[in-house]
Amino acid sequence: MGESNGVSIEKLTNAYVKIRDKRAELSAKYKEEDEILVSQLDKIKQALLDYCKEEGVESVRTNAGLVYRSTRSRYWTSDWESMYKFVLEHEVPEFFDKRLNQTNVKQFLEENPDVLPAGLNVDSEFTISVRRK
Repeated sequence: MGESNGVSIEKLTNAYVKIRDKRAELSAKYKEEDEILVSQLDKIKQALLDYCKEEGVESVRTNAGLVYRSTRSRYWTSDWESMYKFVLEHEVPEFFDKRLNQTNVKQFLEENPDVLPAGLNVDSEFTISVRRK
């Protein structure tokens, strides 16, 4: 087989697979242990929220630290067609994140090679994929 900087492609591929496997192993172990910690934190958070509710307080100062509760709201739509109409009608495009759907842009450009949106930037690079033998 060929060589790259004095190292055979076979050795490079083997090293790549071993490193990728080790990373997957470490990642799985981390996720497993982290899930336990997240579960413990969730139980403690709920107990602290219950305390604040029962005591009618928004914050509590302790020797270990300050506990405070706040309201977090998340917004979503289950009717995208109506949401698009609303955004256009009220001129509030800031309701949407400023990012492009990579798959849809790629597909559009492939289907319309002569049409290029103004301001569109493209960064392409070669990547390597390695499959186990």
